Amino acid sequence: MTDATRRILDREEIRDVMARYCRAVDRADWEAIREVYFADAYDDHGDYKGGVDGFIAFAKTRTGGAPQCMHFIGNCLIEFAGNDLAIVETYFMTAHTLGPKAQKEYGAGDGNSPVQLSSYGRYVDRMERRGGKWGIARRIVVFEATRTFTGNAPPLKPEWAQQRRDKDDPIFRMRAEAGL
Repeated sequence: MTDATRRILDREEIRDVMARYCRAVDRADWEAIREVYFADAYDDHGDYKGGVDGFIAFAKTRTGGAPQCMHFIGNCLIEFAGNDLAIVETYFMTAHTLGPKAQKEYGAGDGNSPVQLSSYGRYVDRMERRGGKWGIARRIVVFEATRTFTGNAPPLKPEWAQQRRDKDDPIFRMRAEAGL
């Protein structure tokens, strides 16, 4: 395999780590979050700074009870500092529907009506390849802006496929049907 081919494969593996992180948070799949970080990783997520176990506990508290959570990732600049080390900057947008507990934490809403929180920023990651696998060794979440929206939004139609924050989400059914 040429060096150029190896770099292309490395880039795709790193992008896959980012996508798996987003799916894990959005589906409240806490073990899948653990799989994208190394056990000794450090995460600076604004209100949380520390190791992976603590980050998972933080994420459960912050988003676990949210009826809806979605991460969208955009620009992903991968700069290699060696064969097994890359600095990765990935832009993100999130949309969370906050329940009463999260509304209190964020200081948004009255606890009776849904509040939509959107965040915009960048994941600044030190990614390493260990044992042949790329993962997050250190993360700093750089926040650019947040917005909250209140009021009545048009409801989703019942005949539309609906998101779930658990293993009953359509992606898991489709994966199982395909033998994944």
